[in-house]
Amino acid sequence: MARDLDEPVEAAHRFKITLSRLRTGKSKSGSPARRIRRVSLTDHLFSHPGRLSIMYFMALIVIATALLLLPFATQTGEITSFPVAFFTAVSALSTCGIQVVNTNTYWSFFGQIVILFSIQLGGLGVMTFASIVALGISRRLRVSQRMLTANELGTNKLSEIKSVITVVLTITAITEALTFTLLLPELLRVNNENDAGRTLWQAIFYAVSAYNNTGFTPDTSGLYVSNWGVGLPILISAFIGTLGFPVVLNVVQCARKRQSLRHWSLHTKLTLVTTAILVAASLVWFLIVEWHNVNLFPDDDLSLKFRRAMVAAVMPRSAGFDISWVPGVSSESKLFMSIIMFIGAGSSSTGGGIRVTTFAVIMLICGAAFTGHRDVTVFRRRIPRRIQMTAISVTTSCLSLVAIASMALMFVTDCSLGDAVFETCSAFSLGGYSVGVVSAGNPASQFILAATMIIGRLGPMTIAYSISRPLAPEPIRYPQENVIVG
Repeated sequence: MARDLDEPVEAAHRFKITLSRLRTGKSKSGSPARRIRRVSLTDHLFSHPGRLSIMYFMALIVIATALLLLPFATQTGEITSFPVAFFTAVSALSTCGIQVVNTNTYWSFFGQIVILFSIQLGGLGVMTFASIVALGISRRLRVSQRMLTANELGTNKLSEIKSVITVVLTITAITEALTFTLLLPELLRVNNENDAGRTLWQAIFYAVSAYNNTGFTPDTSGLYVSNWGVGLPILISAFIGTLGFPVVLNVVQCARKRQSLRHWSLHTKLTLVTTAILVAASLVWFLIVEWHNVNLFPDDDLSLKFRRAMVAAVMPRSAGFDISWVPGVSSESKLFMSIIMFIGAGSSSTGGGIRVTTFAVIMLICGAAFTGHRDVTVFRRRIPRRIQMTAISVTTSCLSLVAIASMALMFVTDCSLGDAVFETCSAFSLGGYSVGVVSAGNPASQFILAATMIIGRLGPMTIAYSISRPLAPEPIRYPQENVIVG
């Protein structure tokens, strides 16, 4: 019995001796021991590629803002105020597209080039940069970090990152090239071939802006929704950009192997089905609720009404083209659009929001809870508990962000709750639509929405993972007890 009582004391004494030897750099035999390696700043950065993505994005913001502050970035040669330059840079790099000054009349050709490159680097570069870094340092990552890195990049395995990069670059180049090819002859006809150089620039700008789901336009004519030869390629390109690179990768892989649709991954099926439901619901909503709204449907042409309804159904989820009709819709439609924008586009896409798969998982969780099922299943697959917790945490944190940003906008602009929520959801989801809450004369509103766009572009989980420490095993697991909810 006495020996049993002495064992903890002896163990503690041995631990103190070992700790002292480690501090002095000597082993048990008296020889120099290997010192504990200090974790450097480089190790902290490379331990999680998400941190490098944030640094890359912030560096782009600094560079783009500095370039837009130059006198020759504006048509008048005047120096732009810092809030306007900063907000425009963030809006372009986050692929949101909310504007406080007119792109065509305010920015010079140099300024528009800066905006165009910002759109391309923001929509494509953040994920690609993190992928390349992950490939370069994959040997230095632990298994848990590798899985986390792969999850951030929208794939299930770190070995698939090369395929993701290839698909990202290939699909981006092909989609933008096809969009440019389809737009150029139609834009030449619309412009009456008066200025071939200007038309060429418009086609390039629209091709990049559409695929990256950014509402910036190189002219004041908007989407040319009345001209389906221009509006349809932009609409299709924007829709492809909302699907997400993992979906495109999975579809391409199955097509190469000539596999049927049942071989698609659960993520692909959920994304496509949920996207189809959201677009169909939005189309029906605008056709029914706004049928007599002359701001959205200025004439009685049925084909043109359908085109405008299709634009209104697809664009608010990510791309803010042709925003002239938005302030004129009903309050009910603004609330509906806020919900659609909050859901957003597909995971690892050029859009934002909580993502359609997150929304689908939340709905499936509710369905399982209401029907008394223990497991959350869909397409004969069970969704892991970790994915369910992630969906709930993402939705909760994003709702909190929208609520805080909306209240802040109400304080600094005296706008209504509906307009504040609409503007915040548009900024968070990178939708690009605006009802005029943010303005060039109100720097506070610009900084609030800029911060919202940055979080929407990077994603709340990326930021959370980047600042969090590696998970340690729980030393104690407490007893389980029920809590009354609902």
